[in-house]
Amino acid sequence: MRDVYVLGIGQTMFGKMPHLTPIQLGTIAVKAALADCGIDRRDIQVVYASRVHDATQTAEDIMKNVGITNREMHNCENACASGGTAFHLCYKDIASGLYDVGLVVGCESMTTCSKAGGLVGVAGGDLNGAMGVTMPANHAMIARRLMVERGMTVADLAYPSEKAHRNAMGNPYAHYRKQLTIDDIVNGKMISDPITNLMCCPQSDGAACAIICSKEYAMKHTTKLVKVASSTVNTAEYLPWNSDITDRPCLDKLCEMAYSKAGIGPEDLNVIEIHDAFSSEEVFTYECLGLCPRGDAAKLIRDGVVEITGRHPVNPSGGLLSLGHPLGASGVRVVCEITQHLRGEAGDRQVQGAKVGLASMIGGYLTGLGAPVVGSAQILTI
Repeated sequence: MRDVYVLGIGQTMFGKMPHLTPIQLGTIAVKAALADCGIDRRDIQVVYASRVHDATQTAEDIMKNVGITNREMHNCENACASGGTAFHLCYKDIASGLYDVGLVVGCESMTTCSKAGGLVGVAGGDLNGAMGVTMPANHAMIARRLMVERGMTVADLAYPSEKAHRNAMGNPYAHYRKQLTIDDIVNGKMISDPITNLMCCPQSDGAACAIICSKEYAMKHTTKLVKVASSTVNTAEYLPWNSDITDRPCLDKLCEMAYSKAGIGPEDLNVIEIHDAFSSEEVFTYECLGLCPRGDAAKLIRDGVVEITGRHPVNPSGGLLSLGHPLGASGVRVVCEITQHLRGEAGDRQVQGAKVGLASMIGGYLTGLGAPVVGSAQILTI
């Protein structure tokens, strides 16, 4: 397997843009990525597109707008991990030597999709969902368990959202660029106690694109080499959460696989972008990533470890909570964000001296009595 490098990146603003279709959003992101690396569009040999809602021939429709046709193209849906999955498939094509240059684009219009105005509703046959165990309710139960068993406060659980909104002030692409206090967040509209509306990610439209290639091709076009040290996709066992609702074995395994393939450990991570659709989700993910021992997430927060200036900065972009979460785009967007930091091009939110970064997305329905969760993870290095 050959080394693979991220060559070009691009994204749209994230936010409510019902005047733009997913195809138009994707076209903007692709043009931005091509401009970023300055290559001839005719060099693109294979294309993967990701989109969750109302998807049909997304790749073909986007690429015809930039004059790339008569190529192998694929379309991918894998819940919130759709973009990361599409990236992984393209990565394998380049690593195997099948192609030298590939393009991945993820897009979504949550404000115009047919799913009740963008809401991720209860899937058919979802017994848990029909009984009220929706995503907000599930994460509220996790939050309560963290408070009872780990000694966390509501302020601790609100912290990821406060940090996200503060970090997003330095991100020109962010849906929300408004700094909030812990009190603002805790006193927001109650969704599922103790989860308030400001502990939930917004419905966002947007797109992101990454162009990846072989080392030989990259060296002809850039001196800022960003290597894909590992790329992984993994699904959960279909088991009920009847042992510890704060455990995520799928995420644990995903991270172990990513670290092993990259030859690093969590202690080596300088910048991290993860799935934080709910603030309590980011809190337990610290432990799944191995940033701290089980039960020490509160201490990690209070010690400032996950701040931009901390040892393991998490979601300097503003994350899903403030940057936004167009489902099909987020898995590609996190790769773009990590690439910016490794290049030293992240502006006001730059993590200084970043050399190793993790980009991850995880998602899935609570279907039936099981948990068909899927996750993607990429580790990038310079």
